Amino acid sequence: MNTGTTRAAGVGLAVLAGAGLALQSRINGELGRQLGDGIAAATISFGIGFVVLLFALPFMRTGVGKVVAAVRGGSLRWWQCIGGACGAFLVTTQGLTVPLLGVSVFIVALVAGQSASSLAVDRAGIGPGGVRPVTRNRLIGAALCVVAVFVAVSTHLGDPRATGLAVLPLLAGLGLAWQQGVNGRVAGAAGSPWPATLLNFAVGTCALLLALAVEYALRGAPPGHLPPQFWLYLGGPLGITFIAIAAVVVHRIGVLLLGLGMIAGQILGALVIDALAPGAAGRPDALTVTGAVLTLVAVRIAARG
Repeated sequence: MNTGTTRAAGVGLAVLAGAGLALQSRINGELGRQLGDGIAAATISFGIGFVVLLFALPFMRTGVGKVVAAVRGGSLRWWQCIGGACGAFLVTTQGLTVPLLGVSVFIVALVAGQSASSLAVDRAGIGPGGVRPVTRNRLIGAALCVVAVFVAVSTHLGDPRATGLAVLPLLAGLGLAWQQGVNGRVAGAAGSPWPATLLNFAVGTCALLLALAVEYALRGAPPGHLPPQFWLYLGGPLGITFIAIAAVVVHRIGVLLLGLGMIAGQILGALVIDALAPGAAGRPDALTVTGAVLTLVAVRIAARG
């Protein structure tokens, strides 16, 4: 398979992973709404994913052993193994903000942070592909993504609470690119994406359990109850899928191109979800769609860089 075909296949998988992230955002957002607690929803989502991966642990022992050896030998740093903390924050923001912002605005805010952070991560060589230069087209694409988020959330500017909430997915996007870069390092050390995925869920679950314990101590248990709908518990398995895809693809196409492909999938998936099954924020309006289109244009410009 030539380089062009490999890159196209990698971007296609990244788009698929992005669509899965958009769907996970709706699922975790609805779970958070019914529980009345975004942190509890994130903990359940991460916890289920972690339990699923534990059943596959016997098949990952060799890869896990390689990761441990790489950390001990110094070829893999300890801080490159805690990308799951960023994933935990991302899932928490889903439960906290999607019910108010809607999936479309959430995703546009997320990708604005993700696109800017991807440039920095590639330039610093944090990903497994090493240092990748910052070109004019990449800078233009990242800047246009930032403009897109302001366009998309402009209808919420009269609501200070909603506007402030958009900052949370923006910060989650900043962490997402770094997470993808270090996950690729871990997957490379293991020779497989699955130990990296397991490590992500282990770190994220521990971080969320700690946050949940602090919240319970300060505020008590959430007011809601566990909902009966089975699909509200599929966020964790979806997370396994797109984290594993990202860990594989980032080796071949880099953090920025991975992020761009996921951005396209997130935007398209979010618009479809909000159009077919609108949440409390309603169907996407003209400005939200305009922001999404601007983001896709930004992806195209940056991809040419």
